[in-house]
Amino acid sequence: MSVQSPKNPTQISSGLPGVQHHITGHDDSGKAIFESSSPGQWMCLFNDKMAFDVVYTTSEMPVSLNGNKDLKAHKEMPDNKLGLVNPNGTVCRIVDFGPATEPLMHRTQSLDYGVVLEGELELILDDGVKKILKRGDVAVQRATIHGWRNTSKTEWARMFFVLQDCQKLLVNGKELGEDLSHSGNEMEGLASKR
Repeated sequence: MSVQSPKNPTQISSGLPGVQHHITGHDDSGKAIFESSSPGQWMCLFNDKMAFDVVYTTSEMPVSLNGNKDLKAHKEMPDNKLGLVNPNGTVCRIVDFGPATEPLMHRTQSLDYGVVLEGELELILDDGVKKILKRGDVAVQRATIHGWRNTSKTEWARMFFVLQDCQKLLVNGKELGEDLSHSGNEMEGLASKR
């Protein structure tokens, strides 16, 4: 059995392991190196019922790794400039959901890959259809109005997401852009900065 990483200093989720970020690169001869290794930095949301750890961001597609341009852009990305999605780029984020967290219905202008790392979560779509995702399950979220609910009343749950900016979505000629209005003021500060 493997040993879990210790809880991160800014982590609020009890019972979940800490997270370590390991970012690779190249030395001057082209050999692989670790550019950095650091603990997760958690941002607490919604009265400490949810927390985000932004692992990495990119600000262009396709991303340029030359001259560590992507590393510099990631380090220079201020927290207040990053919404749920990074326009023209990607966001790699871990999200911890508190016990019995109610879903915050929203749509991002993005193609998202979500993997359940710990616990069990319910994915709810705006038509009311629900699916239970268990540890290891994957959701491909294609700019739909959706929400996530932790099914446990006592344990935290964790997901790993990669959000990729996408072109404006048109359905029968109607543009369906980012929509955070279904969550009231809860998500106000998380709008993408387009």
